[in-house]
Amino acid sequence: MNIRTILFDLDGTLIDTNELIIQSFLHTLETYYPGKYRREDVLPFIGPPLYDTFAALDAARVEEMIATYRAFNHRQHDALIKEYETVYETIAVLHQHDFQLGVVTTKMNATALMGLKRTKLDPFFRCVVGLDDVQNAKPHPEPILKALELLGSVPEETLMVGDNYHDILAGKQAGTKTAGVAWAIKGREYLEKYEPDFMLEKMSDLLAIVGVE
Repeated sequence: MNIRTILFDLDGTLIDTNELIIQSFLHTLETYYPGKYRREDVLPFIGPPLYDTFAALDAARVEEMIATYRAFNHRQHDALIKEYETVYETIAVLHQHDFQLGVVTTKMNATALMGLKRTKLDPFFRCVVGLDDVQNAKPHPEPILKALELLGSVPEETLMVGDNYHDILAGKQAGTKTAGVAWAIKGREYLEKYEPDFMLEKMSDLLAIVGVE
């Protein structure tokens, strides 16, 4: 297997933004539906675009709810995000070995860049494809194909790494290999149902998969 390009989801894969996302949802839902939502209720909302989640709740107030969510999320961003173990070291090694590295996320591009800068990962990635860079979000293959176009890469030499079903499905539909991460907030067993080619226990497992000693 000759992998030369590795694409990563951001939230829950490279950066532990779970607490930030959960708090942002709870703040927004408490604003519009006081007392109705608890922590466990918002876990299914992690992953899909905000528009889809809020449209299902109240189509008339989608934009308003997104604005409330994003304002809180940006205010609390640096205080609530954390790094996953071995991520920085692994990405640095892959970069040294001339792998093409990209981020494909359902976040807006500017917010994704905030997270990469905060964790000092930004110099390693040659492209970031956010929600506002495409017409269709994952699991549609468009974001992955867009990243490959920007990197001058092909699906046959690419691995898509993510913590949610839409990362795995998008990779499969784009024709890449796929890897799930066992630290996904929805759990390893949940991800295994979507049959990724690989499952990472920690990010450094990637090195052996792509042949870096």
